[in-house]
Amino acid sequence: MEALDQTKETHEELRQLLDDGGRMRGARVMVNSLHPSEVARLLESLPRKKRSMLWELVDSDMEGDVLVEVSDEVRDGLLEGMQTSDLIAAADGMEVDDLADLLIDLPEAVTQEVLQSLDKQDHDRLQQVLAYDEESAGGLMNVDIVTVRPDVTLEVVARYLRFVGEIPDGTDSIFVVSRDNSYIGSLFLSRLLTNDPDEMVAKVMSTETTPIPADTPSTQVVWEFENHDLLSAPVVDDDFRVLGRITVDDVVDVIRDEAEHSLMSAAGLDEEEDMFAPVFKSAARRALWLGVNLCTAFVAAGVVGQFQTTLDTIVLLAVLMPVVPSMGGVAGTQSLTIITRAIALGQINKDNAAWILRKELMVGLLNGLGWAVIVSMFTYWWFEVWTIGAIIGGAMVINLFVAALAGFSIPLILKRMNIDPALGGGVVLTTVTDVIGYGAFLGLGAAFLM
Repeated sequence: MEALDQTKETHEELRQLLDDGGRMRGARVMVNSLHPSEVARLLESLPRKKRSMLWELVDSDMEGDVLVEVSDEVRDGLLEGMQTSDLIAAADGMEVDDLADLLIDLPEAVTQEVLQSLDKQDHDRLQQVLAYDEESAGGLMNVDIVTVRPDVTLEVVARYLRFVGEIPDGTDSIFVVSRDNSYIGSLFLSRLLTNDPDEMVAKVMSTETTPIPADTPSTQVVWEFENHDLLSAPVVDDDFRVLGRITVDDVVDVIRDEAEHSLMSAAGLDEEEDMFAPVFKSAARRALWLGVNLCTAFVAAGVVGQFQTTLDTIVLLAVLMPVVPSMGGVAGTQSLTIITRAIALGQINKDNAAWILRKELMVGLLNGLGWAVIVSMFTYWWFEVWTIGAIIGGAMVINLFVAALAGFSIPLILKRMNIDPALGGGVVLTTVTDVIGYGAFLGLGAAFLM
């Protein structure tokens, strides 16, 4: 917590230096003492003018690492103002997996120049990563790894590492491979340091870590790390040959991206949207889902219009009309959120779907009955008309039951249609609960009060 407060203080001090404009040397020193991810978060929190000022202070040897950390839209804005020579300098020394992420957003001509500036080894490694989808294990992996054979001693391995002089950042284990580079096991550095130097690698290595195929989706990679408590894992091709490794910091990035995607998609927004994007650009992006919502609102309004005569005759119904759809919307959102999360975590399948559906329907029915009694009593106390209390209670039971059914069904239907359940699920659910809520309330009113 203390470190977080210190980071906030540093960011605030930097903002003040940028406002001052006369103490840029101090700001430059402070900026380049930060971690690239901190610089990235600071850039994202600044308006575009100050963002440009801050970006000019970042040293060229840090620019590449910062570009990888910022959101796509902010990165595009920064890249627009960079010369090709600056991009080549920024790419120099970057990790191959990070460089692959950066090249995806560069113009083709610039990408080719960056590729030509690399030595043959880095060029081949980069092409290997770029051959895989960025949302796969192959796209996440870092090809900078250390491998050893199983038929050597730990002393030989230690001498080799001392001879090399360095190992890749984040290395917690060395991969044990056969002569054709097929994965056999992992030699954890902790075992290398604590076991007898004369022990053979084959005896000390672990075979519990299951390698991840290169074409594995990133969501499955997250599942593997979460459920097996991994710090790193080897990535292999179809012939079980080791291609690279994935470390937990790569997985954390995927988790963060998925969380942002779910949060923003629920409102029909792009998770990479720049908070300081131009007004017209942001308005255009948000207009689409506002238009969709407007269409669904007219559907609900059409249902209400069918009971215009009832509303004209019994004005009390108009006063209470928003209550039922509102309660249904909340209940449905609860089910929708739970099922969407279950789909993302792989917790729902054909074997347990029926049980989950029954459970959600019973929860909806129980809440419907409970709140129906409370609302009915309150309505009777307010208007002293028991019939209206019974009508709103009955409508609430119906709508909460249907809301639970819709909250369960909508994510599964969208998933089967290859549509992200987080995208648009809320809009569809709102339409269902509004239509059923208005229809049930006004329909019961027309049946028993007219």
